[in-house]
Amino acid sequence: MIDSRPVIHAISKLAIAMGGLMIAPAVVDWNQGGPGAQVFAVTAAGTIVLGLLVMLATRHRQATLMLEQAFLLTSGLWLVLPAIGAIPILMGVPGASLTDAMFESMSGMTTTGATTFPKLAELSDGVHLWRAILQWSGGLGIVVVAMVFLPVMRVGGMQFFRSEGFDTMGKVMPRAGSIASELTELYLGITIVCALIYAALGMTGFDAVIHALTTCSTGGFSNYDASLGKYSGPAELVASLFMFLSSIPFILMIQGLHGSPGALWRDSQIRTYVAIIATISALIMVYQAVWLGLYPSLVMLREVVFNVISVISGTGYASVDVTQWGHLPFVLLIVAGLIGGCTGSTCCSIKVFRYQVLFQALRAQLAQMQSPNRVRLLSLHGRRLDPEVVNSVMALFTLFILTFGVLIVALALTGLHARTALTAAWTAIANVGPAWGPEVTANGSVANFPTTAKWLMIVGMYLGRLELITVFVVLMPRFWRQ
Repeated sequence: MIDSRPVIHAISKLAIAMGGLMIAPAVVDWNQGGPGAQVFAVTAAGTIVLGLLVMLATRHRQATLMLEQAFLLTSGLWLVLPAIGAIPILMGVPGASLTDAMFESMSGMTTTGATTFPKLAELSDGVHLWRAILQWSGGLGIVVVAMVFLPVMRVGGMQFFRSEGFDTMGKVMPRAGSIASELTELYLGITIVCALIYAALGMTGFDAVIHALTTCSTGGFSNYDASLGKYSGPAELVASLFMFLSSIPFILMIQGLHGSPGALWRDSQIRTYVAIIATISALIMVYQAVWLGLYPSLVMLREVVFNVISVISGTGYASVDVTQWGHLPFVLLIVAGLIGGCTGSTCCSIKVFRYQVLFQALRAQLAQMQSPNRVRLLSLHGRRLDPEVVNSVMALFTLFILTFGVLIVALALTGLHARTALTAAWTAIANVGPAWGPEVTANGSVANFPTTAKWLMIVGMYLGRLELITVFVVLMPRFWRQ
C-alpha cells in the first residue's frame, strides 16, 4: 500500500505558498477599491490555514520519496493547485461558472494560455495578475519537475537526463534541492530582466510585470484582447528573445553562468531547435513573397519569427492573424506546436529531444534493413542511447498521437466545427494556447464552446502538461496494488 502522507504533506506546503501568492492580487484590487480584494484575501487565508492543518496532520519522517509517491505527487499537484487557483476566479469574476474558473486556472498552471473569457478588459487587474502568477508558478514547477522528478520516473525517455541533471553540474549543484534553488534564481532573474526591458520600451509597470510573467513561463496570458499585438515593434523582439531563452534547457544556462557558456551551443538539441525555427520562418516568408506577393521586409521578418517562436515554445502570444498567411504557413505552425522546445525548459509538447531520438531510431532501423548483421549503437549528445530510452520515447509518441486523435473526435462530437476541434485538441494536448474556428471569439477565447468541450480541453491540458505517461501510470490498477 502506498503511503500518501509524504505526498499530501508536500502538496500542502505548496498550497500554503499558493495562498501567499494571492496576497499580491489582493493588494492590487484593494488599491483599485474593487470587491476582488476581499475575495483574494479570504481565499488566501482559507488556503493557508487549511494547508497548515493538513501539513501538521501529515508530518512524517520519510527523507525521500519512493517512485510511486513521485508519480502521485506530480499528478496530484496539477489537480490540487489548479483547483485552488480557480476559487478566486470563480468568486471574483462576475458570471464565471465553475467550468470557466477551472478552465482558466488549469490553462494558467499548465502554461497553455487558452482563455474562456471573451472580453479581458472586463476582468479586474487583480484577476489579470493572478492569471499571470498561475502561469509563472506553473512554468517554474514544470522546470523543477522535468529536471528532478521525470528523469527518476523514466517518463518519455527523460531517464537520459538523469545523470545530466545531477552529475554534469559537478560540485556546483550536487543535490536536487540545490538544482531547484538554482533553477528558481535563474527563472526569477530572467523574469525581472524581461519586465525591466518591457518597461523601458514604454509598457506601464503593470503591463510589463504581466507580460514578463507570461513570457518567461511561455504561457501567453495577456491582459489585452489583442495579446502582445497591443505593443508591436520592439516588444515583439524582446518577447521573442525571452520566449526562446525560456524554451531551452535551464540547466545549460546555469552552466553558462558558471563559466561554461559554450555548453549552450554545443548542445545538439539547441542547435536543432534553432534550425527548426529558422527553417519554418524562412518557408513562411518565401510563401508570403511568392504566393501572396508580399515584399520581404524587416517588419515581416519580425512578425514571422515572433509568431513562430510563440507557437513552437507553447507561449501562444499573437501579434497578427496568422490564419491570413495562407494554408502552408498555418500547417507549418501546427507542426511547430507539435514539436515544442527543449527539455528542461518551461515549454510544452513533445520537445526536440524526443524527435532526435525518434530519427536516430528510424535511421538505425533503415540501416539495419540494409545490413542485417551489422550492430549499430545509438548515441545522442555524445552519449549512448539505451534501448530503454528509445522505448520510452516511442511509447510517449504513440500515446500522444492516440490521445490527440481521441481528443479531436471527442471535441467534434460535442458539436464543434472540424477545424475548431482539431486546433482545440492541438492547443490542449500540446499546451500551445491559440485555437481557430467558427466558435472561437475575436480574442481567441473558447467562451462559446459547449461545457463538455471545455472539460475535455481541461483534461487534455492536464495530460499534455504532465506528458501523459505520468497520469496514465497512476490510473492503472496495478499501480495501486504494488
